[in-house]
Amino acid sequence: MVDFKPLDPDFPIQQQLGVNAGPVVLVNVFTVDPKDQDALVKAWRDDALYMKRQPGYISTQLHKAVGESSMFLNYAVWESVSDFRAAFSKPEFQNALSHYPSSAVTAPHLFEKIAVTNCCTV
Repeated sequence: MVDFKPLDPDFPIQQQLGVNAGPVVLVNVFTVDPKDQDALVKAWRDDALYMKRQPGYISTQLHKAVGESSMFLNYAVWESVSDFRAAFSKPEFQNALSHYPSSAVTAPHLFEKIAVTNCCTV
């Protein structure tokens, strides 16, 4: 089963799930033993296929760190925190977390777009 560690210990994902915001981006950093990389990708794929069927899901993309690193980054876009919370909280999804290799550690966090003058808009 995957081990959860907060990306921001001062406001972990469990607290973020209570915020009313949207759209949001889930950034999820995974680390895993090199021998378990294929198993992590398979478990993530199963989760992504599940999430794609959930209300409020927009898109997702898995990235692997370059070189010999065993770090992965998932970037998923959701219409709202409440949509993500509903999908994440379902027993079907929670039970699937046991399919991750035991060496897997994940650090999920939700973000909102912000406007920065002359750089990006909301």
